[in-house]
Amino acid sequence: MPMNLKEILVNSRMFFIQQNGFKVVMISAIIYLFVNLFENIIYYSIGRHSNQKKLQIEIPTSKDWIKIILITIFFAFIQGILTWEFE
Repeated sequence: MPMNLKEILVNSRMFFIQQNGFKVVMISAIIYLFVNLFENIIYYSIGRHSNQKKLQIEIPTSKDWIKIILITIFFAFIQGILTWEFE
């Protein structure tokens, strides 16, 4: 059964909204991920050297990197979804 013009426009609009919503989530999550990785390195260094007067930036161990990246990815997607919802 052929679709009329109104149905085609409604369906294509919904597809466009769904695609754009996904793009907003992904772009927002990726930006959050990279910005917060740098921030988390600073927090990691502060925690490791909290008893010193001067801040030393230290690169985390591979085990700590995995923890930092997994936690950051989790919150990056939450932030992306919230951005999309409240857009």
